[in-house]
Amino acid sequence: QQRLLLEVTWEAFEAAGLTRERLAGSQTGVFVGVHSHSTDYYALQAANPDDLDVYSGTGTAHNVLSGRLAYLWDLRGPNVAVDTACSSSLVAVHLAVQSLRGDECRLAVAGGVNVMLTPHFTITASRMRMLAADGRCKAFDARGDGFVRSEGVVCVVLMPLARAVEDGHPIYPVIKG
Repeated sequence: QQRLLLEVTWEAFEAAGLTRERLAGSQTGVFVGVHSHSTDYYALQAANPDDLDVYSGTGTAHNVLSGRLAYLWDLRGPNVAVDTACSSSLVAVHLAVQSLRGDECRLAVAGGVNVMLTPHFTITASRMRMLAADGRCKAFDARGDGFVRSEGVVCVVLMPLARAVEDGHPIYPVIKG
């Protein structure tokens, strides 16, 4: 998860025209959503305690995700890893927007990651009848009968619109509220 998030964040900064040199030491916030049931990689490593090394804990810890991004780019703004289950990435974006509006940072990177390497949580969720019977998510629909597990990674670079226009950054969406 850390590797995927690092790669996608790098791509997001490139798409925004931001270099590592330009970002170093800046008041840039990092907000990362991650679900607590995405600990598969650590579970696989811990299956044989003899295989654990000095990086097994930090290399798989969710709280390290945002810090590792901040460290790599020398970002000095708020640094938060958040777990609100299915809404983790969206809450990360919300917290980033709040931080920008409150002048806690001048720029923010927000994203999320989830990788499923074992079927353990899927089996548990299935036994609890939490999963949609047909494997289709029907959010906000009367036919909704559960959720669908998935994996992925996403990252966006956020800044106030006036600054993005002034600095000539590409603008894809605008968050209005």
